[in-house]
Amino acid sequence: MKQVAEFTNSVVQEVLGETAVVQEDLGNVVDIGTQVFNANAFDAYVKTLVNHIGKVIFVNRPYAGSAPSVLMDGWEYGSVLEKISSEMPVAVENPSWDLVDGQSYDPHVFNQPKASAKFFNKRTTFEIDRSITERQVKQSFSNAQQLNAFISMLLNETEKALTVRMDSLIMRTINNMTLETILDSYPAETAGTAPVLTGKSTVKAVNLLYLYNQRFSAELTAEQAMTDPAFIRFAAFTIGLYSDRMTRLSTLFNAGGMQRFTPRDLQHIVYLSEFVRAADVYLQSDTFHDNFTRITEGESVPYWQGSGVDYALDSTGTINGIPVSESGKDTPTPVVVKNVLAVIFDRDALGVANFDRRVTTQWNAKAEFTNYFYKQDAGYFNDLNENFVVFFAE
Repeated sequence: MKQVAEFTNSVVQEVLGETAVVQEDLGNVVDIGTQVFNANAFDAYVKTLVNHIGKVIFVNRPYAGSAPSVLMDGWEYGSVLEKISSEMPVAVENPSWDLVDGQSYDPHVFNQPKASAKFFNKRTTFEIDRSITERQVKQSFSNAQQLNAFISMLLNETEKALTVRMDSLIMRTINNMTLETILDSYPAETAGTAPVLTGKSTVKAVNLLYLYNQRFSAELTAEQAMTDPAFIRFAAFTIGLYSDRMTRLSTLFNAGGMQRFTPRDLQHIVYLSEFVRAADVYLQSDTFHDNFTRITEGESVPYWQGSGVDYALDSTGTINGIPVSESGKDTPTPVVVKNVLAVIFDRDALGVANFDRRVTTQWNAKAEFTNYFYKQDAGYFNDLNENFVVFFAE
């Protein structure tokens, strides 16, 4: 117990406006906790009775994760994912309206369809081990309910560890597709040197800042653009326009140059949350008809690769890596893209296939504890023949 009468008197004076706001020492009020009891944890009467624990709180909060939903159906046998596609046939002349006397019209010509198959056969796996005891920790709790809550907390922490890692791998799947699209749109001038993205834009790697500055003769920077209503409106307009365009058959929106279209119900749109919040605040707050300015519906992520140490846009909006197509080369080309605001991709462009999470256990009779082995397998794939468009501001 600590006396705080004098402290409360000064606090009241600040609250009532009788004194200026001053520096306060909160050490006598707030307890930030200690890992273990110290030698003074005795009663204030006979000073020999150890303080007992009156209430126990377990930090046992489930973590749902935040990665976009790209999980696909799994399968029990076999390992290969096969994707089969075909091309549109070409048109030929119809002779019905230009018949010539005595000429033969052969109906027996064989027109072979063009089809191709892609095979994905790469898996990743990892395991998290956790040892649980019961007999050894009973002495630390008052009843079975507290013991069960403690064990439940430990297992929940393991589930969170799996979820965080799963989210990270899903984001790397999206990030690699982004880097592959950037590299296809902006080829590196020199092997081993990252391509330059400023001062240009392409049809499937859209530099929104460059397009805006060119169209409106502006000189906005990326930081300024994130709070500029005119730029945000332009960005929302452009992203929505691409969502419309991708529903039509085209070869422009995938790195493989294949004939593809993506209906709206098969489109995944993922935004950087900073762009979503900027659109909400700077576009919707003073708009009577917000349906005209609302960005196209989609998911959002707080960052693509990581938050960095500051959660600044330079950290949250950056993807920096060596794409799979460059990995293993003597001089791989890195790709760095900053201020990625959104991506739109076809459901079949990327995904997590044959996801398998399981738990096995082993009881150690000699030392009396149980080992839990949390295992997770999955196949993460990119198909460069499917539609994928990235929007950034550099």
